[in-house]
Amino acid sequence: MIKVFWNNILIFQNDAAKDELGINEFSKPKPLQAALASGASFISGGLLPFLVSLFAPVKMMVILLYVFAIAFLALSGGVAAKVGGSNMVRGIIRICFWGTLAMGVTALVGYLFGVKTV
Repeated sequence: MIKVFWNNILIFQNDAAKDELGINEFSKPKPLQAALASGASFISGGLLPFLVSLFAPVKMMVILLYVFAIAFLALSGGVAAKVGGSNMVRGIIRICFWGTLAMGVTALVGYLFGVKTV
């Protein structure tokens, strides 16, 4: 009796979680598609600043990389929001804020450890 009761609770919790996440028989998760999209975003996210580093003058390298990295973050945030069907301005602000914060923390750690730029 307890086993049947416990199984019914687990089934109920599983169904409630699926409802909360919007998972049904028509919108199942697609892990391969998510993995490919993630891989493509990492490649494009690294390729664009790499191209800037190839063509930017050495004396302006650090500033240009930061500026273009933020511009690329804004572009990717807008694309992700558009594809995901959410507000583009919020997506751009969110990804630019957290990306800029991450770059700032990285620069601070480099400064604290004595890393010198050109």
